[in-house]
Amino acid sequence: MTAIDPTQIQAQRRARLFTRINKLDGWFKVLGLSFMTPLLRALAGDNPKAQGKQLWQLLGVPLLAILGFLLLWGNLAPRVETSLGAIPGPVQVWEQVGVLHADHVAERERERAFMERQAARNAEFIAAGQDDRVRERPYTGSPTYYDQIWTSVKTVFFGFMIATVVAVPLGIAAGLSPTTNAALNPLIQVFKPVSPLAWLPIVTMVVSAVYVTQDGMFSRAFLTSAITVTLCSLWPTLINTALGVASIDRDLISVSRVLKLNTWTKITRLVLPSALPLIFTGLRLSLGVGWMVLIAAEMLAQNPGLGKFVWDQFQNGSSTSLAQIMVAVFTIGIIGFLLDRLMYALQSLFTFSNNR
Repeated sequence: MTAIDPTQIQAQRRARLFTRINKLDGWFKVLGLSFMTPLLRALAGDNPKAQGKQLWQLLGVPLLAILGFLLLWGNLAPRVETSLGAIPGPVQVWEQVGVLHADHVAERERERAFMERQAARNAEFIAAGQDDRVRERPYTGSPTYYDQIWTSVKTVFFGFMIATVVAVPLGIAAGLSPTTNAALNPLIQVFKPVSPLAWLPIVTMVVSAVYVTQDGMFSRAFLTSAITVTLCSLWPTLINTALGVASIDRDLISVSRVLKLNTWTKITRLVLPSALPLIFTGLRLSLGVGWMVLIAAEMLAQNPGLGKFVWDQFQNGSSTSLAQIMVAVFTIGIIGFLLDRLMYALQSLFTFSNNR
């Protein structure tokens, strides 16, 4: 009977543990938690000194930079006086986060009370046999900060999806056909640099002229912002898609001709898998551009969303306006980061390239 070597069993367990950590590393990178890999490796006993050095680079240095930024902000902000008072520091901005959350909770409580009163009143009418007096009215209170965030996120995704549906097929056509590329290139070069502030008046007038219904699925303000996002964000996806398709191995195209593949099969089986890394790069750029464009469009057109919230606070001129504007600035930045992480996660699921 062969004796079991405890050292060998321990080595096998250790190898399995590091295999799991290596698999998790890909997800940590997607989520922006790369520091978890050296931390887990150090806890597992894999060269703690080397892992500690990597952990310092991935976590310690960023945290130190953030701390330095907060200290610099807290010391310099009170020295800058504006028409609305001194620039708020980190503490004042954090206090306004609590205020905005409390306002949201209070507004939802008022909505709940309104719906309860309406339900009770309708129940009384039904009990009295006055069904014709029953009314179902929506709550029309002021949108809260969270409502503004949700409005902006919905708008940017709607505009981004339209841009994707337009840009990807055009990019594939431009990448496969030099004639199509020559036809599209002048339009891309002319319209790509156009500011959203130039597109917005045109889009507003066109939507007002075409979308005349008052009870449609979307409001005019929503469509105006979303289409402006589309017009400004489709170019990175179009350019990167065309570049990715044009850069695929010519041998693959030759194989498709030999096999006599139809156009749809060639695109889905050969072109898209090869071009996906660059397509996703374009999508990430487009989503980032769309998010920036949306905030500017909402501010200028006074459409619901975070941009309107910033402009309203600027016009409000209260002692807390600057702090709430800075809350919105950080919110916009954090949401932009999360949107990019979302696209990176999708890219990791559908592509196998390390060139991301």
